[in-house]
Amino acid sequence: MTGRLAERHVLITGAGGGIGLAIAEACLAEGARCTLADLAEDPSDGVQALRRKHPNALAYVATDVTDLPSIGGMLFAAQASHGAIHTLVNNAALFDMAPLLESSEAAYDRLFAVNVKGMFFVMQRVLQHMVDAGVQGGSVINMASQAGRRGEALVSHYCATKAAVISYTQSAALAMAPRGIRVNAISPGVVDTPMWDQVDSLFARYENLAPGEKKRRVGLEVPLGRMGKPDDITGAVVFLASDEARYITAQTLNVDGGNVMS
Repeated sequence: MTGRLAERHVLITGAGGGIGLAIAEACLAEGARCTLADLAEDPSDGVQALRRKHPNALAYVATDVTDLPSIGGMLFAAQASHGAIHTLVNNAALFDMAPLLESSEAAYDRLFAVNVKGMFFVMQRVLQHMVDAGVQGGSVINMASQAGRRGEALVSHYCATKAAVISYTQSAALAMAPRGIRVNAISPGVVDTPMWDQVDSLFARYENLAPGEKKRRVGLEVPLGRMGKPDDITGAVVFLASDEARYITAQTLNVDGGNVMS
């Protein structure tokens, strides 16, 4: 590692496991100080293990991104731990699916509350903090998805929320460009995390598949021949957070093994 994020404070939401935890590990390895936020009151085993390795560089705060006072508490705790925030990785998200004609209002409200409302207001509050603190070279990285690039018959709400992430990323980038703050997104493809076990079980239910079959199929359909792993995503995050990406804003980078070409 080269210390590309030395002297930077990175705030990561949805960091209790999976992609978020892998991003935290990569940022810490590059010299960053990190505040990790997730819904659970107590940090996960993965977060605790990482904190033992980096006791002075990692803080954890329980946060509900759908609740504006909780977002405010997260920002207060992050600043108290590590000072001004230089990079936000807006990663918290939920997944659900159902046939279009069976999709419920409750599922709609739940997905949009976390994936869109939560994403937007965390981004807004962190951007305001960066402006107020005079942060130079600030960076926001929103986690979109290949699902935001196209519709899917069983995944309409989730696809729509991730399309909204891409759109808000572009609008925020234009709004913040005069202040020298960059806003980009990353669009992962199918990534083998605990969440994909839930996804696989839902596909098994709605497509009458054996457990594990959907996961096997989607891995084979990726042009590079396999599902992604969380650490396949981390390099793109470190790059976009670093000065190497100082002339990149308003972009959504596909990190999906070739599933989407744009």
